[in-house]
Amino acid sequence: MKFLDGAPRFLFFTGKGGVGKTSIACASAVALTKEGHKVLLVSTDPASNVGQVFGMSIGNTITEVPAVAGLSALEIDPEQAATAYRERIIGPVRGLLPDKELASITEQLSGSCTTEIASFNEFTALLTDETTIAGFDHVLFDTAPTGHTIRLLQLPGSWTEFLDDGKGDASCLGPLSGLDKQRTIYAGAVAALADPQRTRLVLVARPQRSPLAEIARTHTELADIGLVQQHVVINGVLPEPEGGDELATAIYAREQTALADLPADLRRLPIDQVELKSTNMVGIDALDTLFTTESNAATKPRSGHAAAASDAPLSALVDELATDDHGLIMCMGKGGVGKTTIAAAVAVALAQRGHQVHLTTTDPAAHLTETLAGSLENLTVSRIDPAQATAAYRDRVLTSKGAALDDQGRASLAEDLKSPCTEEVAVFQAFSRVIDESRRHFVVVDTAPTGHTLLLLDATGSYHREVARQMGDDTDITTPLMRLQNPDETKIVLVTLAETTPRLEAEGLHADLERAGIHPWAWVVNNSIAAAHPTSPLLQRRAETEVAEIDAVTSTHDRHAIVPLLPTEPVGVTALSSLAGNEPVSSPFR
Repeated sequence: MKFLDGAPRFLFFTGKGGVGKTSIACASAVALTKEGHKVLLVSTDPASNVGQVFGMSIGNTITEVPAVAGLSALEIDPEQAATAYRERIIGPVRGLLPDKELASITEQLSGSCTTEIASFNEFTALLTDETTIAGFDHVLFDTAPTGHTIRLLQLPGSWTEFLDDGKGDASCLGPLSGLDKQRTIYAGAVAALADPQRTRLVLVARPQRSPLAEIARTHTELADIGLVQQHVVINGVLPEPEGGDELATAIYAREQTALADLPADLRRLPIDQVELKSTNMVGIDALDTLFTTESNAATKPRSGHAAAASDAPLSALVDELATDDHGLIMCMGKGGVGKTTIAAAVAVALAQRGHQVHLTTTDPAAHLTETLAGSLENLTVSRIDPAQATAAYRDRVLTSKGAALDDQGRASLAEDLKSPCTEEVAVFQAFSRVIDESRRHFVVVDTAPTGHTLLLLDATGSYHREVARQMGDDTDITTPLMRLQNPDETKIVLVTLAETTPRLEAEGLHADLERAGIHPWAWVVNNSIAAAHPTSPLLQRRAETEVAEIDAVTSTHDRHAIVPLLPTEPVGVTALSSLAGNEPVSSPFR
């Protein structure tokens, strides 16, 4: 693999959620240890599953992996980091300040900005504190999905500039407490990230149009902030199929077309391709095979045919949703599982049944316009764009609060509104307006990957707690969180794949939502190879690995749908209509 040749001290693996960053990072760590190097593998992903890959508990401390000599791992837990960060600020004044003031400080420190800062502090320590990483030849970062990664890698520059200019006295008062002490560390992090002798970015994608377009954007954005040492890894490439399996032939042609159309900027980078394997990348034996070519004998199915998946069409869920005339439908799940497609299919089907539908996304990596590829009566499409929402929010605040200020006051307010925390408030307000719309018609929300979604819901919860405290127990105000908790107003649809990691993550998200008083309504297993009944030996083996995962969903969650992998991407109103229309979708390969 070219991306491992002459590997520098730090390697970052980034890309759209669900493309296999963790598998590539874990296999790379194992490969480097076999060359005699000592390696620290770090996950900065809120939805980390590094521990699952190695079959052990890792957590927020450097932990040796017994099965791999020379390998240690660390999972930066955002919530644990945020809790410790809050305690460092609140602990010294507990008992000195009135309870009401402590509650106010705690509330300031309960949002996603605090979580981001706390995780960032953990991350920068690994780049700048030699005592922490002493003895390790390489530190590999399995980063979060692209939106998180861009934010994470931009923070060193933005926070350093933010502190140098003396900003943050108002909206970031809580989260920014004590950050001035970190300016030297942040400057060191900036230097490490921008040094090609120390840092290499590995852009991971699948051989599909959307993930490849995503890493093309990531390449440009990272290069613009000085991270120019980049490689590309295209994971899960289907080998040329043998025999006459129409599904395998169609997928192979689709992938080869996507690779042939690779953006010019990416073509200039070193590129590796990793073949699709017949098994999931869990365990050392599986990781050892990731960078090898699988023999035909190894791809032969054990039983000759994959077991049939449950006949549970997406149209049945839409029929049930359509019995109402309004409501909020939120599609959630791990990045890369097809939330955008499922959300668009549900919205199209409801609109075709005569309902007014607003389809929107909070996912910075979503491509709703490309997925719909057209317009439809009764359907409105929008995107909550963080940059636009933030700009609009700043304008509103400057117009209202700034009206009575003098020039110096307005200048100070304008500087404060450049705080990284402002985006959280702006996006939350836009999301709240969307929730309010669902009282009149259907609103289908394509959410961001799981980490983003939980941060968004955390902001919703913070708002709920603040309103409840200010208004008192007798208030009859309905907050956004209360709407999310009401099953008559909100239907949460968890989208996953028939693979271990996405399914377990969806189970974790299900549990997190339940703890927040939000009850998921249905599950959708998307892009199921088993439901497509392939004849290709490789795809049959992949289908066999799905059966247990599908059974785990159908036996636990009564309301569910299984969507087969299709030979062509479901793009456009016609294709989406067939995916969740009035008639059950059946695979052409039964």
